[in-house]
Amino acid sequence: MIRERVVQARKIQEKRFQDHTQLYTNARMSSTMTKVFCPISKAGQKLLQVAMEKLGLSARTYERILKVARTIADLAGSDYISEVHLAEAIQYRSLDRSGWGS
Repeated sequence: MIRERVVQARKIQEKRFQDHTQLYTNARMSSTMTKVFCPISKAGQKLLQVAMEKLGLSARTYERILKVARTIADLAGSDYISEVHLAEAIQYRSLDRSGWGS
């Protein structure tokens, strides 16, 4: 079942980037492309702003969170990045910063 979701998410990304040569995954998006392919709601912007302030995250990390949230949304089959997707991406970043798993 997980494999099916991953295959579907990869197909979504393939379609999303069909006009962009040498770009196949969300992780490879440039800053400009992130703005185009990762729009978020006002509530999502507020959530991300609060997380950045509380966790002391950089602009680079902001983009990484958006890319991860876009992938989470793709795995869920969602056309849009919701606050739930953003919260999950922020949680992963928080775990990474705390040295979880190392």
